[in-house]
Amino acid sequence: MADAPGDALRETPGDAPPRFQFVLKLAVLALIVAVIGLPINHMFDFALLVLSVIVLAVGRMTSQWRRWATAALVVAAALGGKLTIDVPRIEEGHNVFLPGGTDNALVTGLPPDVYRAMANEFDLSYPVSNRCDAKTPGCWQSGERPQRVYAFSFDGIYDKPAYSRRVTGIDFADAEWQRLGFVNEGAYNWQATPGDVNRGRHRRGIYRFVNPWHITMPHFVMFSFPAAFAGSDLCWKGKVLWGVPGGGFTSVLHPEMTCRTLAPGDAGKRIFGLAISPDTPLAMTLRPTPAIRLLQLVQPVFALIATLAVLFLTLRWNPRRLVLPLSLVGLSLAIIWANDASLLGGVRPFDSGNDGLMYDSWSRIMVQRLLAGDILGALQGLEPVFYFTPGSRYLRALEHLFSGESYLGYVALLLLLPFLVLCLFRRFVTARAALAVTLIFIAVPVGALFGSTFYIYVKHAALGFGDSAAAILFLAGTIVLIGPRLGPANRFAPALGAGLLFAVAVFVRPNFAIGAAILLGGAGLASLWQLQGWRLAGMCIGFVPVFGMALHNWYFGGELVLFSRHTGNALSIPMPPQAYLSAIGELLRFDFSGGDFKRGILQIGRMLTGPSESVAMIPLHAVALAVVVSVMLSRRYDGWLRLLAATALGLYTPSLFFLYSDRYLILAWLLTVLICFVWMRDDGLPWVERRYPGLIDRIRRHRVVAWMERRFDGFARAAGLSPGATSAG
Repeated sequence: MADAPGDALRETPGDAPPRFQFVLKLAVLALIVAVIGLPINHMFDFALLVLSVIVLAVGRMTSQWRRWATAALVVAAALGGKLTIDVPRIEEGHNVFLPGGTDNALVTGLPPDVYRAMANEFDLSYPVSNRCDAKTPGCWQSGERPQRVYAFSFDGIYDKPAYSRRVTGIDFADAEWQRLGFVNEGAYNWQATPGDVNRGRHRRGIYRFVNPWHITMPHFVMFSFPAAFAGSDLCWKGKVLWGVPGGGFTSVLHPEMTCRTLAPGDAGKRIFGLAISPDTPLAMTLRPTPAIRLLQLVQPVFALIATLAVLFLTLRWNPRRLVLPLSLVGLSLAIIWANDASLLGGVRPFDSGNDGLMYDSWSRIMVQRLLAGDILGALQGLEPVFYFTPGSRYLRALEHLFSGESYLGYVALLLLLPFLVLCLFRRFVTARAALAVTLIFIAVPVGALFGSTFYIYVKHAALGFGDSAAAILFLAGTIVLIGPRLGPANRFAPALGAGLLFAVAVFVRPNFAIGAAILLGGAGLASLWQLQGWRLAGMCIGFVPVFGMALHNWYFGGELVLFSRHTGNALSIPMPPQAYLSAIGELLRFDFSGGDFKRGILQIGRMLTGPSESVAMIPLHAVALAVVVSVMLSRRYDGWLRLLAATALGLYTPSLFFLYSDRYLILAWLLTVLICFVWMRDDGLPWVERRYPGLIDRIRRHRVVAWMERRFDGFARAAGLSPGATSAG
């Protein structure tokens, strides 16, 4: 993008060559991640990482080896300090509690006194008369019992926990903020039954913005403290089983938050907290001694100092250019928090029978197989032949390897989306207009009626669906592929990256395949026409991994299925292609009561209602699609915009045949907004000006509009953009 005078970071003799900038920034990012440490599952570490990525994006890397050497020494010192200073850790175990069963690990694995106390609490909370019938699908009694005493936790994969994980502190009042990942294990895919064991419920009222979910699954937590925590205060509200000499346990009930000091004799003993009844939640807080509190600051302080030192040593940047990205990230985080605050460091219980629950459950099993050395078992992905959305489970597994028992990996993708929208619109319109569209996209939910607002992407991400992630990856591939306004160069690496992004997007959501084929096919033909051999080779090689789905199905299942079996399921295709032929025949016979004709009208009508599923929006969406078709057929428009119009139509195509959901079309509607925006600029507004001379000029000279234009222009200049011109590279 073109830089505004005075704000641009012009190349200096001390800067690394442009072709090395991206690789060097990746190297710096790797150093920062090493200093922070995996998994990144706390908001402080995540915020530090996000800030580092922003600075890396706006800065320029140095080529001065002394600065790089100093940065390496700082990182080495920080890592050495973290390894040398022994921060005491608490052994934690947790799991769901379900009584009975022939293969229940809790029966034999928990101390007898503890199991009896939990079972008695369970019977009081869930009387036999209220329990569901074991023969009823979705009843907890017909499901599995815990197969291990303490549940697996992603937080412990880089550590060596004795139970579930090791922690440095305790502070929770709600189970979702304690990050108990077992709530999303597929074995506990229960249906809600009044008065019986349930997974959780959504809180109502203003309180839901802070704690949106109430996990109601009966469960327990266990802590074992090392001797270093003697003298610390453990405070709790609820029932605790405290270990005593001789191996027994004393039950201590605190109706209100009350503290007890850990004695030297408590070291190594197990202390159980019970959260069996949904009406008596468990809350616990540890108040460590000053010495322990000081040691707990070592890791974050070292990470902060080392990160800042690395950024200052290896980069130079204009602080004014941080204004725009920090503003977009801040607005995005506010929308995420308003939609579902548990995305920001918590764990919510996914809905029973929901795709999100299955993806997360499968990812847990896949990672455990990987840790056990069963690589093929992990790659199989729990299905010999994929049935639906193959890549979502793998994306979830990678996310948990990065962010542990949290969904901060998905949040990172969501934070990238506004920048992608800005880049996409900046490619075809002025920076002022692109900024206005991006801010409206993030902060004004009116776009929900048309299918293009940040809120919709957050909503589906919070439900655990892979559609938002796939759309973001597809959009990133699109921006890399089409390049600046002057056209993409004959370079192998960007084309390879674009092809790979499209392959991953289709892997996560195969319904994007038609759009990817159109966009890559058009770009490939353009490369052939312009004799860009390297670019064509990069696209082809990058997209080849998409056939890994067919390879998986053939290798593990012995069947040659291109994507998944879902496409061959008649129940998933209420309106197959031959049904449209039958509908046309019924129309020609004026048989408007025919079944296929009615089903076809209903299928098309549902697609045109958009995410609002409002009949009132059908005319607007129909006009928008007509605009997309007209732009695609008109030679007056940019060739890449016409190709994006064809891509949008390709993305709409599956909704003509398959079961409809608004999440399938979020990317198609976003591209439609772009195309309609450019059409309005080039055709719509000129028509209004011809019909009503001077109207557009009077609107632009209105003091409110003029004030907004000045603000957007200043915002654009601070970001290093040229406000009045379209992107030139």
